[in-house]
Amino acid sequence: MKLALIGYGKMGHMIEEIARSRGHEIVCIIDVDNQQDFDSQSFCSADVAIEFTAPHVAFDNCMRAFEHNVKVVSGSTGWMAQHEDEVKRLCSEGGKTLFWSSNFSLGVTIFRALNRYLARIMNRFEDYTPQLEETHHVHKLDHPSGTGITLAEELVSEVDRLSGWQMGKLVQPDGTEEGTDKVPADKLCLNSIRRGEVPGIHTVTWNSEADQITITHDAHNRRGFALGAVLAAEYTAKHEGLLTMNDLFNF
Repeated sequence: MKLALIGYGKMGHMIEEIARSRGHEIVCIIDVDNQQDFDSQSFCSADVAIEFTAPHVAFDNCMRAFEHNVKVVSGSTGWMAQHEDEVKRLCSEGGKTLFWSSNFSLGVTIFRALNRYLARIMNRFEDYTPQLEETHHVHKLDHPSGTGITLAEELVSEVDRLSGWQMGKLVQPDGTEEGTDKVPADKLCLNSIRRGEVPGIHTVTWNSEADQITITHDAHNRRGFALGAVLAAEYTAKHEGLLTMNDLFNF
């Protein structure tokens, strides 16, 4: 498979390493200093482009790839909610293909399934109050994390007494705190912490006066995310439309 990389930071380098180890060819690498290569023959020859950049440029990157009929796998978070209707239209009516996920880790995909299953059980037990916390490295620009939002939305969808989620407390890299974890009873509190070089920790707790139930996914490094992105690209090369991890792994 011929791959193009959009974004060449730590994730881009690791994706390149894993893709080559799986026998794929990297035909084009685009970063901030060579945006003109979107129009190059090498980029246009790609079967799939893997995009890991920043929220403010991700949508435009996808559009530029679509202009050349290149399928895209995007792991950039913080942009889909604003552009979801347009993306769905392009994929359903415009013949474009995008595989988007807030997190490509297989472990996180399993964790999401556990989160949904546990929420269905806890829907019966109103004495338990759920809360969600996500922790990431200090370089992450968006908060809460895309994975945190996905987990929150999936939990809320299974619990009748919750009408939605609400941003709670944000702990900045310097330790200062913003916001509060005191939210209305019908809202799920989603707290964020930014510290060190943490790849990603997501914790769901169900607390009552009697006890607490906790599930956590703790990423050791970025390798699981990079491998998942390459697996998604392999899947995307053979499929069309708007794709997600639920298509790749049907738990």
